Amino acid sequence: MHTPIRWLTVVLALLSSACSENDGLPAIVGTLAWDRIELVAEIGEPITEIRVREGDQVKAGQVVLQQDASRYQAQLDEAEAARAQAAARLAELRRGPRSERIREARARLAGTESVLDARDKDLARIRLLVAKKLISSQDLDRARADRDTALANRDAARAELEELLAGTTAEELQQATDALTRAEATVRAARLTLERLTIRAPVPARVDALPYKAGERPSPGAVVAVLLGGTTPYARVYIPEPLRVHIAPGRAAEVMIDGKPQPFAARVRSVSQEATFTPYFALTERDRSRLSYVAEIVLTDPTTSALPAGVPVRVTFPDLVLP
Repeated sequence: MHTPIRWLTVVLALLSSACSENDGLPAIVGTLAWDRIELVAEIGEPITEIRVREGDQVKAGQVVLQQDASRYQAQLDEAEAARAQAAARLAELRRGPRSERIREARARLAGTESVLDARDKDLARIRLLVAKKLISSQDLDRARADRDTALANRDAARAELEELLAGTTAEELQQATDALTRAEATVRAARLTLERLTIRAPVPARVDALPYKAGERPSPGAVVAVLLGGTTPYARVYIPEPLRVHIAPGRAAEVMIDGKPQPFAARVRSVSQEATFTPYFALTERDRSRLSYVAEIVLTDPTTSALPAGVPVRVTFPDLVLP
């Protein structure tokens, strides 16, 4: 008999002695486990509400707890107001100047031209009086300054009217568009930050632990809830190396749980690609140093949803036929 065949025979004999109730088929021992999911606080704000209790079943997306959002809601409100202002400015530029503004600018220009004409006449009159030495040169300086101010006001009014008549430039439209894009990005960022204050269950699970109470302030990164993922547990077992080629994801299995008289239907979820040393409880003393592969075998019976983790189990593969 070749050595590999002899080794496989010995391993199967040892496994068979551990589970004679399955007609000599190999039984693999392990423990019951759940997928542990830790929900953390991303922001250090006080907890205002806890909506679940330990032991509750939660759905994917269900709110587990809520942190104080008042400060970040104010930031979102401010960002939305800035976005509305930027959108209004862009719409105004796209629409162009209103006819009312153009009429107002024409009237302002006409008024500044009338003032300028009056100041020119005053300046001419004062120059004659100064030449005749009827008034001082200081009066001439004041008149000249008034005329210059009126001229500047006339030029500013004319430039404003010309700008309105010319319409919006491409550069102004691009600047307004960029401003609106930045404002929208700020709103999205504020909403994401606000959403992080609502802690939700990522998958269907059972609440295992709630370390904090309402009113307490967790630090950023602190675990605020521990969930046991999925609707049923799984058996974590160690597949002996000689059986590894026969066990693949999807294979049907049966799980015997200590304290339960009947086996539960199950299915292999995963098998590790790398071997590890078999732990002390998995096989006999002689085989504890043998290599094995960690496997996760999910129970498909919904009545197992309340079983705790850590319970010893034995797993068999009823359809496994060895050569």
